[in-house]
Amino acid sequence: MKETTAFGPFEISTDPARLDRERVHHWLSTDAYWALGRTRATQDRAIDGSLNFGAYDTATGSMAAYARVVTDGATFAWLCDVYVAPEARGGGLGTALVEAVRDHLAPRGLKRIVLATEDAHGLYEKFGFRPLEAPDRWMALGAR
Repeated sequence: MKETTAFGPFEISTDPARLDRERVHHWLSTDAYWALGRTRATQDRAIDGSLNFGAYDTATGSMAAYARVVTDGATFAWLCDVYVAPEARGGGLGTALVEAVRDHLAPRGLKRIVLATEDAHGLYEKFGFRPLEAPDRWMALGAR
């Protein structure tokens, strides 16, 4: 189900047809520490396999922020690739984007939503995210 949420001069949408895939790839592969060098083909596969959120300037239609969620829609979700364009930072768009994600997922009754961040702990704590209670129970396969 596609949803749209208003935030000031922006509209946040889950409609994948609205995504500016080239812009998302550029942002993430050149400016996001977790995705530097990510190929366009990898980014397109990530978009295709995820629930995507785009924020758009209502005056110009241009994309101003992005987030994606990897989820089974029933028990678990991973919030990732949250990015706000430099020119749109500082006005609360990142907070509004995470709120839109939270509100979209809330009716699903997911047991757990996780994320990884090096530098935005304060932002995510506003929404109830906390460090893992038992990190020794979690394991990962692949690159560190």
